Amino acid sequence: MPRFLISLCVFAASAAILVLEIVAGRILAPYVGVSLQTFSGIIGTILAALAVGAWVGGRVADERDPVALLGPTLIVGGVLAIASPALVYVLGPSASGESPAVILLLATVGFFLPAAVLAAVTPLAAKITLRNLDTTGSVVGSLSAIGTAGALFGTFVTGFILIAAMPSQPITWATGGILLVLGLVATVGKRAIIGTGAVFLVAVLGSAVLAAPCDVETAYSCAVIADRQVEGRESVKALILDRFVNSVVDTEDPTYLSSRYARVLVAAVQAQFPDGPTRALYVGGGGFTLPRFYQATAGSEAVVLEIDTVLPKIAVERLGLVPGPWLTILEGDARIGVRKVASTRFDLVVGDAFSGRAVPWHLTTREFVSDLVSLLTDDGLYVINVIDHPPLRFVKAELATLAAVFPHVAVIAPANYLSGERGGNFVLVGSNRDIDAASIASLVPANEFVLADADAHGWAGDAVTLTDDFAPADQLLSRP
Repeated sequence: MPRFLISLCVFAASAAILVLEIVAGRILAPYVGVSLQTFSGIIGTILAALAVGAWVGGRVADERDPVALLGPTLIVGGVLAIASPALVYVLGPSASGESPAVILLLATVGFFLPAAVLAAVTPLAAKITLRNLDTTGSVVGSLSAIGTAGALFGTFVTGFILIAAMPSQPITWATGGILLVLGLVATVGKRAIIGTGAVFLVAVLGSAVLAAPCDVETAYSCAVIADRQVEGRESVKALILDRFVNSVVDTEDPTYLSSRYARVLVAAVQAQFPDGPTRALYVGGGGFTLPRFYQATAGSEAVVLEIDTVLPKIAVERLGLVPGPWLTILEGDARIGVRKVASTRFDLVVGDAFSGRAVPWHLTTREFVSDLVSLLTDDGLYVINVIDHPPLRFVKAELATLAAVFPHVAVIAPANYLSGERGGNFVLVGSNRDIDAASIASLVPANEFVLADADAHGWAGDAVTLTDDFAPADQLLSRP
């Protein structure tokens, strides 16, 4: 077998493993969310597969003809890569949740076998290449370098190009197809060609039947746009991201606020700005519910920081957003986006980038809040939506973080939320001027309670202040 072909097989197998590892995060997200735990589970599963595959591959290479095994190993790995999303789609709906056990289960079912099989390629290639013990070091070293180069190629191409260019399933199909072709080249015989072609078609068709649970798969989420039945309204739609309702909007009435937290947030802003803010900055766009609301009710200008470039398109095409001079959308990470508007001052900054399954920890820290404070007018407000459940460690830590930056803070939630009996959406407020808790209380529903300043500090207790150096948001957050 030509040395170039052996090297190409190692390169492709290593690249494919990293493609699957990165795509796994996207495929598992609708069922287990996007968190440090998710990626830890995926990385751990792939590392375990690499260990098992390398060990088994080495044993088999010593016992059987590695030349005869190299091509079939690539073919089996390719078929398993094609099937990996389908396996997750079958099991995911009945095994969703954020617990480590569920994450490891889905990662193992979807990606352990293909990674393990492909990890066996390198020891098979080493056995084929070795001629005598005098060249063991150079052979193993060169194959290790080639495998690392393939892994780097798979990482960069997937993370920088493929995830943003196409859904996950076609990525796995293309990866599996390349492995199958390479496996055929390494396998001699018409039967192998015909059989592999048939297996490829069956695997792709079978995987396609179990379609991804998304209307639109973005680089960051699985998006579903669903109709909502609301009495007296015919045009209400919900934007669901990774199986969690992100926004509910009336496409024909931008003043409609469906969610409790949105109404509470608006009440908190109204107590300080009865006529609404003149200019507002939104950390997170989602369904653009609040930017539409304030543009319709107060003629407010809006700057929206949105990392997911597909969500603004969904909002325009499916959720009734009408762009205009009033709206500026800055695509990219909010930590970078705030620097682009450093010379602008806002009456209101709304933090709404957290969901029930994903918390971008770098948007929770004292340093980020300090960046936002520098953008506010003297009487400006930072209002943030935080989702947490008992024992409420994350929301209390976030309130403590706001209190480390703002002289005045408040938390608004129902009594049974504040007592720790239940959880859900909490609205936190930070301001450089006094917060009129009585005015807010008069504007929110009767079951909502406002704790401001000393009361808010007392409620947060000795909660940790989140910083860029220490912000264990995923570990603090509790989910139902």
